[in-house]
Amino acid sequence: MESIPTVIRQATSTDVDALTTIMNEYIGDFYQKPKPAVEKLHHLIHTLLELQLGVQFVVEQNNQTVGFATLYFSFSSIKAEKVTIMNDLYLQEHLRDTEVEVQLFKHCHKYTQDHGFAHMSWVAAPHNTRAHRFFDQMGCTRIDWVDYMIV
Repeated sequence: MESIPTVIRQATSTDVDALTTIMNEYIGDFYQKPKPAVEKLHHLIHTLLELQLGVQFVVEQNNQTVGFATLYFSFSSIKAEKVTIMNDLYLQEHLRDTEVEVQLFKHCHKYTQDHGFAHMSWVAAPHNTRAHRFFDQMGCTRIDWVDYMIV
C-alpha cells in the first residue's frame, strides 16, 4: 500500500476554517464534550496565530486537514525556565498508531527544543489507554503529579 504524502506545518491565518472543523471533531466526536461557540474557537486560534501564548500545527493529506497539535507556552518555577504544554495532539482515526502520529509528536518536541523551551509536558485522559501506549513507546516519562481543576 502506497503512503499518502503528509505535511505538518505551523498554522497560518488561512487555516482558521479547517482548524475550526478539526477542533470541533476533536472536542465533540473524540472527547464527547459540547462544542464551543465558533467565535470562541476563532478567538483561540487567532490568539495562537500571534505566537504569544502558544502555537498550533496542522497535519494535511491531499490538501485536507486531518489533524492538529497545540502547544501552549508557560513557565516552570522549579526549573525557572519557559516550557511548552502540549494541550492537543489529534489525528483522525485512520492515522492513529501510524508514522504520522510519530511525526506530529516529534514535530512538537522539535519546536520545543529549537525555541529554547526546557521541556514539553502534557496530560492524557485516564481512559485514553491508546495514547498512554503511544507515549510510552515514544520513550516519554510518566511523572508523579495529580491534575486538579475548579470551575
